[in-house]
Amino acid sequence: MPNVQKQSHFHETTLPKQDYMARVFGYAVAAVAVFTGIHYGYFSESETDIAVFALLYPHLIYVLSGPFRRRKAYTTRQFLIHGDALLCGVFLGLINFPIEIVVLFLIMINTSFIVVGSFTAWAFCIISLISGAGAAYLLTGYNAAPPVPYELFLATAGGVGFHLALTAHNSYRQARDLMRLKLKFQGQVERFQALSHQVSKYVAPQIWESIFSGRRQVRLETQRKKLVVFFSDIVGFSALSEQMEAESFTELLNTYLTDMSHIALKYGGTIDKFIGDGIMIFFGDPKTKGTKRDALACVSMAIEMRNHMQVLRQRWADQGISSPLQVRMGISTGYCTVGNFGTESRMDYTIIGKEVNLASRLETEATPGEILISQDTYTLIKDRIDCRSRGKAVVKGFRDPIPTFQVIDYLSQADSDEINQMSHEGEGYSLHIDQERIAEEDRDRIADELERAARRLRGKQVA
Repeated sequence: MPNVQKQSHFHETTLPKQDYMARVFGYAVAAVAVFTGIHYGYFSESETDIAVFALLYPHLIYVLSGPFRRRKAYTTRQFLIHGDALLCGVFLGLINFPIEIVVLFLIMINTSFIVVGSFTAWAFCIISLISGAGAAYLLTGYNAAPPVPYELFLATAGGVGFHLALTAHNSYRQARDLMRLKLKFQGQVERFQALSHQVSKYVAPQIWESIFSGRRQVRLETQRKKLVVFFSDIVGFSALSEQMEAESFTELLNTYLTDMSHIALKYGGTIDKFIGDGIMIFFGDPKTKGTKRDALACVSMAIEMRNHMQVLRQRWADQGISSPLQVRMGISTGYCTVGNFGTESRMDYTIIGKEVNLASRLETEATPGEILISQDTYTLIKDRIDCRSRGKAVVKGFRDPIPTFQVIDYLSQADSDEINQMSHEGEGYSLHIDQERIAEEDRDRIADELERAARRLRGKQVA
């Protein structure tokens, strides 16, 4: 906003003053030419009125155009330049078009036209110039002008040269001022981008992007949409927090949340909030691929999160954390109210509804390492995901028992977006392979190591 005000101030004050000074000196050149011509007998005494008018006109028109400049600065500027062209044509006609004077004034007035900045504006100014000359010819007729005295030519040429120098100086100052404004504006834009990037860390990327792209207005409003809701937390995390130092515990939590957030964003989930070690995510807003695909993306995300815990457990074991931490997850699908809740001064973009409560209850009901989903979610993903009925669960806040299903894995590798990942874990072993992250030159070496490990497990001699 400050830069907009500065640009407005630049156009409303700097340009009119520059135009005013250029107009004063331009008409002064005409007055000097007339007075010099009268002095040397080239013009008659009666043409003194032309010189007086040339000296007074710039000041008069500057005062009279003030109210119009404040309302429509650009249009007023264009109108005045066309007026200058018209009067220049009249002036040249009244002095009977002496060729030397005409050439000098054409150079001066065309320079002013070019400064206007467009070919169309220049063309219309030329039309105004010709119109003024034609009007003078019709009013006074035409008498061939005698040769111009050397002194008159020098006086007019000097005035034109001074006017051209002044125009060049004004153009330089205008370009310099515009460059300064551009640099200040660019600095403000970069500062705004840096601040918006920092603010984006407090909201889901999808919400931030929709606000800054203009697709979403920041106001208190909600809507009903069919969403897929996800909750997860780490089993035994509270007990672990009491055993660890605050710094190590914080680092462990931030590592877990960072890795899980990357997985959520990979599948297009909208991260609603972190609740300690708990995560709330939903699919279907602000962007949706359809409820069926949203449900499949959510369950696929949960499977990858479960698999990724093997990597994190190994990493934490290397750091001396022996607790075999497990996540439990709950997923439900149904209509929720989504949007901005709160006040005009402080809003929270979130979701509410019984499906949110159900996802939370399913997560609490799940056992360590288990992904528990609702009946509606199961119906949407059962043709792609292997699930097992867990029977009906009595959960808080629901009168009737809720059918639940345990997510096992993908029905086939072809159904999995994670076809390049393999994860297996059990007592005494943990295996996780992500082929996308393995360098091509390391593949044969890793395969050989796995084959040797397999032969050892089968009791065969290593070659």
